[in-house]
Amino acid sequence: MSIDEYRFTYKSRVRWMECDAQGIAFNGSYLGYLEIAQAEYFRNLGFSIYKIAAAGYFDSAVVNTNISFEAPLKVDDVIELYAKISHIGTTSLQLDVEIYKEGHQKRCTLIETTYVGLDTKTMSKIPIPDDIRLIIETYETTGQILPTTNFPDLHNANKSKN
Repeated sequence: MSIDEYRFTYKSRVRWMECDAQGIAFNGSYLGYLEIAQAEYFRNLGFSIYKIAAAGYFDSAVVNTNISFEAPLKVDDVIELYAKISHIGTTSLQLDVEIYKEGHQKRCTLIETTYVGLDTKTMSKIPIPDDIRLIIETYETTGQILPTTNFPDLHNANKSKN
């Protein structure tokens, strides 16, 4: 995939605690970068995945993650996280994240993760809510961010103080 296919990007920095003794980001750090990209992607769309989960509106779980390491990240590198939802199924969605060093065109990492909607009481899969689906599809196809005020249930869940 080309970074031109991504509408969302977020900058972060490789911290010492994410690195091994040689100052290179260790493999477990990349799941942290994934978490940053996921949370900021949805904040960009107008809601917090943490707030809506705490309010009982919608939660999800990771069921698969593939990480392709292509070039090392080192302590203090400024990194650009490019994120997009590349697929939405009935109960699942795939988030793709590409990581680049700031100002470089060589991709360092590709992360492909599948999340499944989760009912945390029964631990069974549930559908992606229609409002979240519409917000994502609109953003990914047009770049337009639909206001959450158009979706009262999502909007109210996002305002929760949990």
